[in-house]
Amino acid sequence: HVQLVESGGGLVQAGGSLRLSCVASGSIFSINVMGWYRQAPGKQRELVAFITSSGGTIYADSVKGRFTISRDNAKNTVYLHLNSLKPEDTAVYYCHADLREYSYSLGFHRYWGQGTQVTVSS
Repeated sequence: HVQLVESGGGLVQAGGSLRLSCVASGSIFSINVMGWYRQAPGKQRELVAFITSSGGTIYADSVKGRFTISRDNAKNTVYLHLNSLKPEDTAVYYCHADLREYSYSLGFHRYWGQGTQVTVSS
């Protein structure tokens, strides 16, 4: 059984910063990609950023230069540093991990966290 638990969301004023964390636990053999998506009310879930096991990163254009994704492989943890926040960043942020539970598992399976609310006031 695998579980992803996010933390670090909250209410912040425009221009402020937050750090989100997501810890994967349970039966984990290896983790490939970890990342963050977000979903604002009435909108589809969208990619924010992801990071590979070797540290390669991809960002959505809307967050480039403001958000930074990082991970600690020893702790099965991914972070998202949110800087220069804007009201349009308000959303529920979900982390994911593409992982293999066992050495004999075929391919990677994507697991999701429960989401953490980020609200940016103007």
